[in-house]
Amino acid sequence: MARTDSGRLEVRDLQLSFRLPGGDRLTALEIETLTIDPGTTVAIMGPSGAGKTSLLYALTGIVRPDGGTVCWGEVEITSLKESERDRWRRRNVGFIFQDFNLIAGLSALQNVLVPIRFEKTRPSIAQQERAGELLTRVGAPQKRDTVDLMSRGEMQRVAVARALIMSPGIIIADEPIASLDAENASAVIDLLIGISRENGSTLISVTHDPVFIGRMDVTYNLLGGRLSEPPNKKVS
Repeated sequence: MARTDSGRLEVRDLQLSFRLPGGDRLTALEIETLTIDPGTTVAIMGPSGAGKTSLLYALTGIVRPDGGTVCWGEVEITSLKESERDRWRRRNVGFIFQDFNLIAGLSALQNVLVPIRFEKTRPSIAQQERAGELLTRVGAPQKRDTVDLMSRGEMQRVAVARALIMSPGIIIADEPIASLDAENASAVIDLLIGISRENGSTLISVTHDPVFIGRMDVTYNLLGGRLSEPPNKKVS
């Protein structure tokens, strides 16, 4: 399946805040600059409440920042309308959500094929075979009727497979191995990094796993909505 080249990520003066119940605003992100070349694998670390998930959402247009720009190649997603951001994200991003966002009532295979149906096309035989292959590679069960019957770890593996079905140019993962045992975590790490290398996809993951972090090209620390400068680059 052809991958869309999403280009270099360039972030400038990114600011994001949320309104509190009393009317005050809480600053979630203040990122002066962030540049990631295509095909780079990036780990983002930080304590709870540091803004890690908010950063992933801002980088992919799920939330629109209060100020600043986010550009992927020649596309400035911060200038796009919501419908345009949604379309861009469907065609360029494979997102592994921390809470999975699987569709209840559908099987594992049907969930993995959902991104294809969002493009208003019927999955081909080849795409169905690829979905089954991805589920096998992450060790997700395929015999159960629906994802409702799966454990949290099994659902997480289905979510990983779904994020990769379109061979995205950008892979975003929010704690993708948090619910997995060591063996399955290793398989998911191998798959994410392997596909990133094979396709030249940019991989950005929030993680605290030392094995995963050790295999990434670059590690950033996020604290109080701000990234550490300079980044801690992996020693080759």
